[in-house]
Amino acid sequence: MTRPIGIDLFAGAGGLSLGFEQAGFDVVAAVEIDPVHAAVHAFNFPNCAVIPRSVTDLTGDQIRVAAGVGQRKIDVVFGGAPCQGFSLIGRRALDDPRNSLVKDFVRIVGELDADYFVFENVKGLTLGKHRKFLEELIQEFEASGYDVLKDWKVLNAYSYGVPQDRQRLFLMGAKRGLQIPTYPHPVTAKPGLKGSLLPDAPTCKEALDDLPDAESFAALNVTDEVRVKRFGKSTLYSALMRCEGAQGWAFGYRRAWDPLLLTSSMRSDHTEVSRARFASTVAGQVEPISRFLKLPPKGVSNTLRAGTDAARGAFTSPRPIHYKWNRCITVREMARLHGFPDWFRFHETKWHGARQIGNSVPPPLAKAVAGQILKAIGSKPKRPAKELAMGETGLLRMSLAQASAYWGVPSPIGQRDRKSGVKKAKQVVPDPDQISLPVN
Repeated sequence: MTRPIGIDLFAGAGGLSLGFEQAGFDVVAAVEIDPVHAAVHAFNFPNCAVIPRSVTDLTGDQIRVAAGVGQRKIDVVFGGAPCQGFSLIGRRALDDPRNSLVKDFVRIVGELDADYFVFENVKGLTLGKHRKFLEELIQEFEASGYDVLKDWKVLNAYSYGVPQDRQRLFLMGAKRGLQIPTYPHPVTAKPGLKGSLLPDAPTCKEALDDLPDAESFAALNVTDEVRVKRFGKSTLYSALMRCEGAQGWAFGYRRAWDPLLLTSSMRSDHTEVSRARFASTVAGQVEPISRFLKLPPKGVSNTLRAGTDAARGAFTSPRPIHYKWNRCITVREMARLHGFPDWFRFHETKWHGARQIGNSVPPPLAKAVAGQILKAIGSKPKRPAKELAMGETGLLRMSLAQASAYWGVPSPIGQRDRKSGVKKAKQVVPDPDQISLPVN
């Protein structure tokens, strides 16, 4: 059975990869410079070639070799390239060196001769001076032979069955002469929205209430997993997340997993003072000291953010306060609010795990967008019969140094000495031709 194929650039842990797989694509390669994220991607997508390096000096041909697809047609390339700089008047914003990764995205789409592309980014690209950058990006794609859907849209995750208020820009295009995709229609509305004819998006309570309280398990002080006797009563949404029926897998590959293993649930060591503050905070409001939102049980979560990496101070992701328990939510609870199914695992630490979720596109939103690419191709999704065994759990527990050694690459991220606060020198990346491209 042949499924259309896609390639994920700036893949992270794999939110876009999962959404495209669930829509009916085979994601054959994922490029991710952070070796810790690359390891997590390899664990969850064992049939995908993970390329643990920057796109800067990577070519389309190298990606094809790593993916083992030869000269087979690439149906879609997708990803969310970081864009940080905006030039002075008189210069193109796209020529700012800090936006070189965006130009590399356009370059690789062309080198792979992909039929379609999906460029995902922050809502702010559509506003003010950033809009000029977006217009230049469209011109760059057009110069490369692609027609772009110019009436761009910012999509909110809660419009696609996700219990989170999260807005992201999606720019889509097709090789000139092919049918241009359109945006997916919303399928759910923000809970409590008056006048809407759509059903409500899942609420925080519907997303989390069946999960056992992590603080009931002493083992979760030292590990992120524990086998439980049972989960609570499922809602329609939590049943999807637990893959209790075929609909939970959509058109993706089933994974071999233990549905009674509660994962990504390492506990937080809050002080009693903090717990008292959390308890006194009204659901739906912000706790004034930590500035954490207390989740509204009958509403959706605020946008889950990633925090910063080691090069920018290693600030922890601001995890919301649980609506029922006097603690911040676990990484697994974040995953539920993001639309990641329970079989999908993240790095064992709360810091890396929360960052992997906060940096990712909610899979149900990605799946909705991917479905529109599939329609434009004229392909009907096919449910694969094959079940995948996921990777070794050691991939989820590596430090940055261990992950770099595993992939055979130097750390691409400047590290900070946790004791002194002094930033260590950034390691030099060797000639890209000398870096191996492992296939997992």
